[in-house]
Amino acid sequence: MSFVSLLGIIAAILTTGAFVPQAYKTIKTRATADLSVSTFSMLFIGTLTWLVYGLYINDLPLVFANGITAILAGIILYIKIRADLQTASQGNGH
Repeated sequence: MSFVSLLGIIAAILTTGAFVPQAYKTIKTRATADLSVSTFSMLFIGTLTWLVYGLYINDLPLVFANGITAILAGIILYIKIRADLQTASQGNGH
């Protein structure tokens, strides 16, 4: 394994790992009031884009890290949007 590949794997583990606690907490508590839909939309789309790019250039660390992060960001985005829709419907008296 080359130094560059090892560097990519370390970066993938660190950046994906850094996101896991937020994802875990959000999934466990369903608390999303302080989360931004814009931020998680951009993160989700961005990681999907990096995933596709990684697939095109056949870069395993890029695919691995962004695949996991996209899944977690997508779950958080879904929970956030669902919570916002429920709050909005309750605010309208429905």
